[in-house]
Amino acid sequence: MDTTLVLVHKKPQLGIGKQRLAARFGRERTLQIAQALLNCAIEDALAWPGPVVLAPADERDKSWAWEQASQSGFSPRIIPQVSGNLGQRLNALDTMLRKQNTTRLVFIGSDAPGISETDYVAVRSHLCNSDAVLMPAVDGGVVLMANRCAWPDLSMLPWSTDCLGVALASCCRAEMDTVSILNESYDIDEPDDFFRLLRLLENDERPARLALYTLVTDVASALNINPDCYHA
Repeated sequence: MDTTLVLVHKKPQLGIGKQRLAARFGRERTLQIAQALLNCAIEDALAWPGPVVLAPADERDKSWAWEQASQSGFSPRIIPQVSGNLGQRLNALDTMLRKQNTTRLVFIGSDAPGISETDYVAVRSHLCNSDAVLMPAVDGGVVLMANRCAWPDLSMLPWSTDCLGVALASCCRAEMDTVSILNESYDIDEPDDFFRLLRLLENDERPARLALYTLVTDVASALNINPDCYHA
């Protein structure tokens, strides 16, 4: 049975999003980082062995999302997110896709370039026996959510807090029969998260990751950051 990858993302725009990065790096550099991170997620979508859905944050970004996909050489479904908090948006996407007979779903964002093909293989494997598969983030959040039956109501979870991972796992266990928790990873929210990519991506040969690694080294050099601090 096919498993569908759903990329939930925002259009990178100057001065919008990633404010903690912008406070350190400036708006222009942060926009560059946001696009590089999105390129890594698109890279994962290109390599995905099944259907792909791009879910931009706004209906007005539908043509932009299609252009991103076309430039990368693939043809996903484009399903814009509805309004509401992230839980409401994920529930709505989940419902829409299940109405289209799409039953196994893997939801990712655009700021977790540390997710590897080995991780994706593990997710698909666990979905054979688990109703939900979660990959927690080291900061208490979550970097990947997968399911083979409908999500419970996610609207009241503490999104964008360090309590999310525990709350999400608890919510799923209360409503689903089987939940698997994978090894934790991390997303890019803070400047230190960004510089940790020096260690995480140093041996990653995927093209978008190589470009992101080069960007990190350039930023570290411009700010006189010692890379050895993040290679330890």
